[in-house]
Amino acid sequence: MNLGLYVITDEGVSHGLSHVEIARKVAEGGADVIQLRDKARTEKDLMSIALQIGEITRSSGISFIINDRLDLALACGADGVHLGQEDLPLPFARRISPKGFMIGMSVKSVQEALIAESEGADYLALSPIFDTPTKHDAGPGKGLERFREIKSAISIPVIAIGGISKTNVHQVMEAGADGVAVISAVVGQKDISRATAEMRSLIYDHKK
Repeated sequence: MNLGLYVITDEGVSHGLSHVEIARKVAEGGADVIQLRDKARTEKDLMSIALQIGEITRSSGISFIINDRLDLALACGADGVHLGQEDLPLPFARRISPKGFMIGMSVKSVQEALIAESEGADYLALSPIFDTPTKHDAGPGKGLERFREIKSAISIPVIAIGGISKTNVHQVMEAGADGVAVISAVVGQKDISRATAEMRSLIYDHKK
C-alpha cells in the first residue's frame, strides 16, 4: 500500500461536506489513502457511508482504511483498519482478518512502536507529530526527534499525523516519513481537491 498522502475524513472541519463528498474530492485530488473516521455516528450510518466511500476508492485505485472499527472494515470490504492503543489488540485483530488486510497502529513511543511491529502491524502512525486542534485528546506534539527515533528502531513504514500543513510537511519528510496523514490541511480547505493535489505534490517532491 502506498502511504504517500493519507487523508482522514472529518465532517467537523469540512465546511458542511459529508464524508462521502470529502472522499470524492480527495480522490479527485489524487490522495493515496482515505481513512473514514467518525466516532459519533451509528453503526448503520457508518456502514452506509463506508460502502459509498468504498465505491469511490475502488474506482480511483485508492486504499480505503476504517478508523478503529475492525468489524465495519471487514463488513464493507475496506482495505484495512487503523487501530489505537485502546482498541482491539492487534494480535486479535490479525487473527480474524483475511490475508492481505492492512492493519495500522497509532503509537506515541519507541516502545509502543516495537510492540506493534512485533505483533504484525503493517504500518505505524506517530500521533500527533505537532500540536493539533483537530483531535482534542491527542495531547502535545511528540516532535520530529521522536519520529526519527521510531524510524531508526523499526523496519515497517511510519507515517506522521497531527498539525501537518503545507508549510511544515517538508520537515516530516526530511525526518524520514513514509507518508503524511492530514485532516485540516486538506479537508478544512475551501477547495479540497486542489489542497489534496498540492499536498501530494509537496510529499512526492521529497520522495524523488
